[in-house]
Amino acid sequence: METCERQGTAIIRCMSYTTLFCDLDDTLYASSNGLWEAIRGRMSQYMAERLGLPADQVPALRRLYFETYGTTLRGLQRYHNVDTDDYLAYVHDLPLDQYIQPAPRLRELLLSLPQRRWIFTNADAGHAGRVLATLGLTGCFEGIIDVRAIEFACKPEPIAYQRALALAGGPLPEQCVLVDDSPTNLAPAQELGFTTVLVSQDGHANPAADFCLPELLCLPEVLPALWTVQNQRV
Repeated sequence: METCERQGTAIIRCMSYTTLFCDLDDTLYASSNGLWEAIRGRMSQYMAERLGLPADQVPALRRLYFETYGTTLRGLQRYHNVDTDDYLAYVHDLPLDQYIQPAPRLRELLLSLPQRRWIFTNADAGHAGRVLATLGLTGCFEGIIDVRAIEFACKPEPIAYQRALALAGGPLPEQCVLVDDSPTNLAPAQELGFTTVLVSQDGHANPAADFCLPELLCLPEVLPALWTVQNQRV
């Protein structure tokens, strides 16, 4: 039975995992490549150009909506009656191949996992599908649980995780792993019983993460129990 280190201190033994939920942006690819920065820039442009909001107020307003509701979109839906389809198409209208490239090693790693694998993202499925295709990861996941699938709830809203579990076939939280680049998104999952993995290039530990790694390729180093058939948490 494999043992894994939890945040460099406690030792845990992991039960038999059935399901892996994986975030998309800044998790499947390095946050340093500029794609998410470009998406945020498109959000600001949309708010100024499409909604007519004062350009000097947009950055603070965008941050406020993101921090309050989990996504800028949720705030815009609440206060500005935004056209959701138009917004999502606009902010994701970027040449992805200028930011991300195929990741054959990551594809091999994902396909080696025995668990069912799902993308769980606050973005929409169209963007997620394009990212997966550009990374060469099409076919590595059972499906995409996106903002539409969970009825525009979003991480870190607790209901988003409950809906994601239902869409994934109803596994127990204790049978699930969530990989995400945001401690804020990991915290509610950890409270529910998920094993949480933080992808952070700075490598800094966080209480919301059971494990922390600089890139997803390091997953076997911190959670080798994912590749075992039978194991128990003790």
